[in-house]
Amino acid sequence: MNKTDMAMKLAKKAGISQAKAAEILDIIFAAQPGKGLIATALDAGQKVTIPGFGTFSTRQRGERQGRNPATGETITIPKKHYVHFKPGKTLRERVEK
Repeated sequence: MNKTDMAMKLAKKAGISQAKAAEILDIIFAAQPGKGLIATALDAGQKVTIPGFGTFSTRQRGERQGRNPATGETITIPKKHYVHFKPGKTLRERVEK
């Protein structure tokens, strides 16, 4: 399912226009700087918990040593922040079926 499909289904279920549904999805999920409720909260170091669905959070992977596969040379891989999603119990159980 892509964003257009999701907007169509949201519009139908909520009884709103498809354009309004797409706007709502952008407000929640946009990843551009300064936009998107979830991304903005993650930028601020907050967790976003949607009960039954899951939790979005950020994690940090420390600096570590690795190897360049082409040359075998040891390289330093810098530390990195990344987004983590932990599915909620309800979602996990539904997908397991």
